[in-house]
Amino acid sequence: MAADTESLPEEGLALWLTEWKVSTKIPWLGRHLVASVGSTAAGQLDFFLHPDGQAVKVVMLRVHPDFQRRGLASVLMDALYAAHPTAWINHGWRTENGARWWNGYREPAPQRNVHNRPPEEWATYFDAVDVASDKAHNAHQNRHYGLDGHREAVYRYGERLEAEAALHAAAYRPVTPVRVDPGAQPLHGAARLVLPPAVHEYVHDRAQDPDARAAALLEHLGHGNLPREAYWNTSQQAAFADVHHEDLFDRQPSGPPVTHVVFTLAPLQASVPPAARALATSVEFEHPGDVAVDVTGLAWRQADRPYLTHQASYAPAVAAAIVPLSAQQASAAYRARYDEEGFLRAAPRDGARPFADRADQIRAMADRLLRGQAARARTHRPSSAPPQTAVQQPSTPAQRPPGPSQRP
Repeated sequence: MAADTESLPEEGLALWLTEWKVSTKIPWLGRHLVASVGSTAAGQLDFFLHPDGQAVKVVMLRVHPDFQRRGLASVLMDALYAAHPTAWINHGWRTENGARWWNGYREPAPQRNVHNRPPEEWATYFDAVDVASDKAHNAHQNRHYGLDGHREAVYRYGERLEAEAALHAAAYRPVTPVRVDPGAQPLHGAARLVLPPAVHEYVHDRAQDPDARAAALLEHLGHGNLPREAYWNTSQQAAFADVHHEDLFDRQPSGPPVTHVVFTLAPLQASVPPAARALATSVEFEHPGDVAVDVTGLAWRQADRPYLTHQASYAPAVAAAIVPLSAQQASAAYRARYDEEGFLRAAPRDGARPFADRADQIRAMADRLLRGQAARARTHRPSSAPPQTAVQQPSTPAQRPPGPSQRP
């Protein structure tokens, strides 16, 4: 491999580790190791981690074309070795580009590479026949492209390994999958929101009451609009990592500011639908209809300011729902409480008020908003001008068609 033509920037390079949601048939833990430069995704290393942390299987190493030949792939691989300092590393088979890169890579701990050690040392973690097949593939790649591929380090390089691998195949110990129980602990799911300017300014104003800002955020989104595509994690940090990973690869360079919101749900108990994709530390609801939940808290922050996180708790919990796949698949209870856009329906005209428990909270929030607006108007009035009668401007409505449930 030729020498790097340009070095990486000294400032702005960040590495972070996040969960990789993989098939439920794979019992190992999926992980992403992502490199970013500023707000740009520069490279990514995907791997599986054994539940006991003592074995790693590399799946894919990729670098954005703008950052290739600058040593970033080596940085990612070195970070993997450092993150798991005692684990066996299985690099699997390599493509042409992978073989050429590996030929120039200086492995920090070749003694932990399963391709360099006899199967009897690592056969409980990896199928010895599969490893032998990968080694044969890599040997063919090296011969075809005229590469050394660290030949001296590879155990019995170039010899027939089928017989030896078969001797150790019985030592392999499959892993029993671990699945999260949605009814055993709170769950956290995230969404990316582009808010109207006025709403964005208010919910990120740390001088305002966090409970009122959280209520305003949920009112703007709609109680029946909790994200369907989100994985619901067992930790808030994992939920923020999910949405940050999505934002890193989807963010527009000059777009409007994005808000990351994490919803905390109470344990779902018996309300869990049968169609749910449960992984080791997260669950994805595949039920096409709505899922009734209780929101116990909100956390939110700007995508470019993760160090400023806002928090609010609900006591008692607020009834909400994960949005159905379509209006036709919504349950009768969902249609009775929410309109087709997921907003709370207005009180019926016959005097019955099934949502009276929310009326006082909404009214109090509106009063606080009006008092804050009036106070800011008095504070910023020019001292040289005579007193003026304040004229209240109509508030910016939520970005949806007006209807009977529209609130000021």
